[in-house]
Amino acid sequence: MSRPELLFPLFADLETLEGVGPKSAKALAALGVEKPKDLLLLLPHSGIDRARKPSVRDVVPPTTVTVEVVVGAHFPPRSKGRPYRVMVQDSALEFQLVFFHARGDYLQNLLPTGQKRLVSGRVEVFDGIAQMVHPDHVLRVEDAAELPEFEPVYPLTAGVTQKLVAKAAAGAMARMPDLPEWVDAGQKAKAGWPDWADAIRAAHKPQSNADFAETTPARQRLAYDEFFAHQLTLSLARASLRRGTGRESRGTGALQRMVLAALPYQLTAAQTRAVAEISADMAAPSRMNRLLQGDVGSGKTLVAFMALLVAVEAGGQGVMMAPTEILARQHLAGLVDLAALAGVRLELLTGRDKGAERGRKLADLAEGRIQILVGTHAVFQKDVVFQDLRLAIVDEQHRFGVAQRMELGAKGQSADVLVMTATPIPRSLALASYGDMDVSVLDEKPPGRKPVQTALVSTTRMDEVVEKLRHAVGEGRQAYWVCPLVEDSEVLDYASAEARFQHLRAALGEGVVALVHGQMPASEKDAAMAGFVAGQSKVLVATTVIEVGVNVPNASIMVIERAETFGLAQLHQLRGRVGRGSAHSTCLLMYQAPLSEGGERRLKVLRDTEDGFRIAEEDLAMRGAGDLIGTAQSGLPRFRVADMERQTALMAVAQSDARKLLHDDPGLTSDRGKAVRNLLWLLDQDRAIRLISVG
Repeated sequence: MSRPELLFPLFADLETLEGVGPKSAKALAALGVEKPKDLLLLLPHSGIDRARKPSVRDVVPPTTVTVEVVVGAHFPPRSKGRPYRVMVQDSALEFQLVFFHARGDYLQNLLPTGQKRLVSGRVEVFDGIAQMVHPDHVLRVEDAAELPEFEPVYPLTAGVTQKLVAKAAAGAMARMPDLPEWVDAGQKAKAGWPDWADAIRAAHKPQSNADFAETTPARQRLAYDEFFAHQLTLSLARASLRRGTGRESRGTGALQRMVLAALPYQLTAAQTRAVAEISADMAAPSRMNRLLQGDVGSGKTLVAFMALLVAVEAGGQGVMMAPTEILARQHLAGLVDLAALAGVRLELLTGRDKGAERGRKLADLAEGRIQILVGTHAVFQKDVVFQDLRLAIVDEQHRFGVAQRMELGAKGQSADVLVMTATPIPRSLALASYGDMDVSVLDEKPPGRKPVQTALVSTTRMDEVVEKLRHAVGEGRQAYWVCPLVEDSEVLDYASAEARFQHLRAALGEGVVALVHGQMPASEKDAAMAGFVAGQSKVLVATTVIEVGVNVPNASIMVIERAETFGLAQLHQLRGRVGRGSAHSTCLLMYQAPLSEGGERRLKVLRDTEDGFRIAEEDLAMRGAGDLIGTAQSGLPRFRVADMERQTALMAVAQSDARKLLHDDPGLTSDRGKAVRNLLWLLDQDRAIRLISVG
């Protein structure tokens, strides 16, 4: 699919724009501007009132003012480092223009004595005299029209000035072709949106501060375009995954019944619903691409195992992948007993498997003797071959991108893909990151999970906390003690954990306290964890390595030191490590006073609710989307105009529009489909165009 010729001028080199040389082009790249089209969406974020005033006397300094003046005498500096001053007179007042490090000949030229000029800049009063230091604009009166009454202010970076961006943006706008409309006519009329080119022009020529609101028709239209293009790309990715026709994997239910009959409890309604949704997807001829979202302790592992059994019952194999070895081993531990109930062979494959042992596993896998494999990303390696892979389950999705999902799916020519996450995701983020997937939500806890009592305690009460801990350990209870993240240095984290470990060991006795941190060799880490799981040690001092997935039912106390330094989602995950057994559980959030407003709000939200979805919504409201999933590796789209958190409703509209369009016109061959292709090119979603042409 080649780019439409209509768009060529917007894809030319930046240096083809007036006023942009090689140096400026390089500087603009730091703003994400590489082609003229990128300038169209580099929108001003605020503006300056440059409306003409008769005199500086009419304003209250310090403020920006634009007046016509007659230039008076020049006073060059008497010594180095002193300013150069020029006297000017407006209709009612004489004041000074002040310049530092300026060349006299340049200023004589710019401001010839006796002539009229329009000056605009910030006026301040210094020693009773009004001054304008380095005016933003000095224009001849006949060129006054060049200065807009309300001047847009653009985002800048080193080596880029307002003047340069404004001029380059104007140059890019002059190249905008007349494009056919891609927004549905009914939607556009209902919302009262302008045409695309008019929306761009309006966004670059604000008339007042009100024009920067995301609710203005121009900005809303451009935000919708971004959401729409992004959702189209996700829907096309989903369609291409679907088109890779799946296999129909129909379970007999025999193995599932064996497991359910042996369990001491019943599935929750949410678990039953999720198992039914997944089974129906697996039985369908198209490939499953589903997200299983469940809060801490909602019973995702059991749902995942039921899905793996469907694959085995259908005569195939299943694989479950985790991001780290500790987690892979956790899954193994959680599934071993279930697999035994079903009489299914389950094995673990990680980067640690070497030589003959690895060779044996690979042979058993290729010949179908291993029915369920649990592993780390080691299962991506070329020599790992399945006899008949029907289902791939990926845990902790946000560590795997769309590309890896596809790669894993490719292992089984048509394997169904189920992704699990223990991080509840607010709806707007779910739309943005997983718009290509169907979602099953586990929104109730299995019976028997007790609420965790959460309290805020100041670090000044450290001795009391240690005393309580001694008491609890005496009663045979187990506890986690999570140490704060110190700076961004693993060495310091290690030091703080080490110091706390020594302190608690002195207080509670030898052999009672174990230590786990990121700097330890994996084998020592595993040994310390294993000792804690087995109940040999009673208190585990740790940095956040225990955040996800560790399961020790007997642990009923969680102390989080300097809790205010952690994010909400992280605190929620940590708290989820307790409350898994029959004992009443407690989580102590230790903070150092005084708390910042944000820190206090985070800890109170956590104290007041255990609902992960509410916590995630709060977290999103407080931190923003990029931080929430760590934008670098989240594969979250970087929108230039759209605001994912504040415009969720608009994103939902864009998603349903995108899905409807592709349902009616999957190859984008209609007139509107062709118009949409222009949008995809403009917004760098050419991946989407390749996905269509592949199909």
